[in-house]
Amino acid sequence: MADVTKEQVLETLKTVRGPDLEHDIVELGMVSDVFISDGKVYFSITVPADRAKELEPMRLAAERVIKEMPGVKGALVTLTADKKAAAAAPAARPAANPPHGHAGHDHGSHAHAPQQPPRAGKIGVPGIGAIIAVASGKGGVGKSTTAVNLALGLLANGLRVGILDADIYGPSMPRLLKISGRPTQIDGRIINPMENYGLKVMSMGFLVDEETAMIWRGPMVQSALLQMLREVAWGELDVLVVDMPPGTGDVQLTMAQQVPLAGAVIVSTPQDLALIDARKGLNMFRKVEVPVLGIVENMSYFMAPDTGTRYDIFGHGGARKEAERIGVPFLGEVPLTMNIRETSDAGTPLVASEPNGVVAGIYRGIAAKVWEQVAGQPQRPAPTIVFE
Repeated sequence: MADVTKEQVLETLKTVRGPDLEHDIVELGMVSDVFISDGKVYFSITVPADRAKELEPMRLAAERVIKEMPGVKGALVTLTADKKAAAAAPAARPAANPPHGHAGHDHGSHAHAPQQPPRAGKIGVPGIGAIIAVASGKGGVGKSTTAVNLALGLLANGLRVGILDADIYGPSMPRLLKISGRPTQIDGRIINPMENYGLKVMSMGFLVDEETAMIWRGPMVQSALLQMLREVAWGELDVLVVDMPPGTGDVQLTMAQQVPLAGAVIVSTPQDLALIDARKGLNMFRKVEVPVLGIVENMSYFMAPDTGTRYDIFGHGGARKEAERIGVPFLGEVPLTMNIRETSDAGTPLVASEPNGVVAGIYRGIAAKVWEQVAGQPQRPAPTIVFE
């Protein structure tokens, strides 16, 4: 069977009427770039921000007609809210629904301490007590490795934890957590997260091949991220750790502006150049009123395995001084070791594979400091949990 093409997808979407019930969504220019990978079709529909809920049946109709196309294995269709889209989506007549529309899926609501009160305009995720972002101003500072071991540290300290890989362009979680395969779906819509080491995990890396180039514009990235966050069966979690991509781009702003983050952890290496970029991340979260839970100094120093001699390869103490300067907590120093690199590459993170080790203890200590701020009460690292 021939692969489905973008042109075929757009032609099929012409059967879905827009909000005015006179023109289709393609003609109205509401459909984003279409991306197709492994028989799955991804696109978003741009609608006015104040009408997103009202126009959910239109999204469902578009998703349904694409899934019915020969050669299509699945579809990920999201609404992208845009305050400027009113001209593209004229007001519909009262009580009118687009063709083929049907009611959306209701996730239900679960109360779970310490549920964070959603900030104005931000919608929480039912069942998740707190959402913590792990961010960095630049790449190459070990942010994803830190995020994984932080999540495992929270788990080892007795919490129920999930991790969302928000790096759409360069997802790391499948490799870092040694997870392969595709997630299953509930009723063709809600995705079951993958799992390993006791963590529930979701990543774009589970939905597309590892070598697939994700050539997506901003609205597509935002839509995919929010769908992975809100249309995944996370269940009851105390905390969801979000591994952010480096920098201060679309994903960071989407998470900061549309998700009720309990706070952000900033990862940096000690040298001045990395700290300059880390400040950008700190300032971004502060501008959008997301609490900065603290700074982790990664690759803080190197201990030679043969002699035990310590080397400050990237300098030392820069992140601690920066934290003191701007008045945020300093969460800890993580050394540069061969074990961290080897276990990350092998998909066996240190907190899980060497729970009694010195570095695993450092990560559990960082996790305790983070959770103390989120929960508002001191927490001691629990007894070591050994993962078989």
